[in-house]
Amino acid sequence: MTMTIVMPVLAANPNTSGLPVPRFAALKSDNINVRTGPGTRYPISWVYKREGMPVEIIEEYDLWRKIRDVEGTTGWVHKSMLDGKRRLMIKGKEPRIMRSEPDAKKGKPILKAEAMVIAKLIECEKDWCRLQVSGRKGWIEKKYLWGVYDNEIIE
Repeated sequence: MTMTIVMPVLAANPNTSGLPVPRFAALKSDNINVRTGPGTRYPISWVYKREGMPVEIIEEYDLWRKIRDVEGTTGWVHKSMLDGKRRLMIKGKEPRIMRSEPDAKKGKPILKAEAMVIAKLIECEKDWCRLQVSGRKGWIEKKYLWGVYDNEIIE
């Protein structure tokens, strides 16, 4: 007679990083496999080819992060493929005016940021964010940006 010992299977900590979920991050390189599940045994759904693109981490499982992009598409990537440096993307299909001050009337136009352009995040106030595009710094209304939450203030 043989005895089988059954060991309980422990689920990975659902928030292994200890960081808040959801949160924003950026893609670390321009060749990142996105999988259907949290592990290499899951098939690759597509490959991101856009370094610095902001994504939202919406779930964690062990060393894997479920992300959502600006179009709402979700998938799993290894945490080493993500960068904590915040980036923003101009949402929509229209270019947006970057201004010298966080005020549509007082702020002088600095440049026109094309839709889907990736920018470095510097700071955010209630309704505006200061960012850097092509070496130039200025302000754009938060409602036109992907990569920051509506109520988020960043100093």
